[in-house]
Amino acid sequence: MTAPPSALWQRIQSSGFTTLAVMGMTKNTGKTVALNHLLAQAAASGVAVGVTSIGRDGEERDQVFYVPKPPVRVWPGTLVATARDTLQRAKVRCQPIGATGIDSPMGEILVVKAQGYGEMEIAGASRGSDQRQLIVRLQQCGAALVLLDGALGRSHHASPALADGVILATGAALGGGMADVLRKTRDRLAILGIAQADTALRSLCAPVFAGSGIGLWDRQDKALFAAQIATLNAAPALMQYAQADIKTIAVTGAVGRTLWRAFLELASVRPGLRVVVNDGTKLFVEAADLAAFARLGGQLLAHRAIHLSGITLNPFSPLGGSFDAAVFLATARAAFADYGVSDVLLEEKIQNQEETPCPNCI
Repeated sequence: MTAPPSALWQRIQSSGFTTLAVMGMTKNTGKTVALNHLLAQAAASGVAVGVTSIGRDGEERDQVFYVPKPPVRVWPGTLVATARDTLQRAKVRCQPIGATGIDSPMGEILVVKAQGYGEMEIAGASRGSDQRQLIVRLQQCGAALVLLDGALGRSHHASPALADGVILATGAALGGGMADVLRKTRDRLAILGIAQADTALRSLCAPVFAGSGIGLWDRQDKALFAAQIATLNAAPALMQYAQADIKTIAVTGAVGRTLWRAFLELASVRPGLRVVVNDGTKLFVEAADLAAFARLGGQLLAHRAIHLSGITLNPFSPLGGSFDAAVFLATARAAFADYGVSDVLLEEKIQNQEETPCPNCI
């Protein structure tokens, strides 16, 4: 008897997404396990799927901690965009589909189709513009769903500019007790999940987000300043308008500590200050910083919000401090009741036990 689709897969299918990012809170939080689960579910459901990575995944050992890693497991028909050198180590026969003209440290990115079930290492493009090209190419080759695999310390593949939705993998490898892991996960969700600006505000800021740089408006929505400057250099430009009646700031690039301090300083004298960023992946600050901004009466909003499609759990840490899987799952579901929370391995184990007939009942 064929197993029913998992709850995670059902949520993804019902969403109608065509691109989905899988990102991990840190190394060893089960990102590859989640990716493999989605690949298996797509194969079982007959959904044509493509996969690529912004880093490198599927290698035998973690390149940071050098602990064994689960391989990426592809199925017959899976489309893969990966660097040429990785194909030499693939444990599955692949049919070449075509070149992309996108180079990487491991050779040109090629599109191939798996001819069977097997293991692969995947290394894709690192730049967002190249990622967009690969998504289009995989879709042109027939992928109804493109999975984007993330990398440690990088989250731009989760941006709505690339992905319709995001799966966040978290787990014991974050360190500390279960409460610590849940707190760190909640903090990350606060950053990724900033609310989308309303239609009127998005329309006001649209000219800035159509390009790059920053823009300022007063309380009558009159433009005060707009320039295509890097956000690393934006703080001094903003502070030149510290005495102006600023109401709205739009920033297209990354927001780090220096720029955030400028936001806090302006919010302290301009209650109700609105800051609009591209999305939560552009924020390189802490959840506590967002809370401090809110206490000053500031509003932080996204030009395009990230849709979190689910949270997956890994109760095991290769560095010690693992959790009881069932307890971790129940606790996380209570903590994140507004999100779909899954432990795909535990749920698969339970499903297999339910399908195995009792020897004494035959």
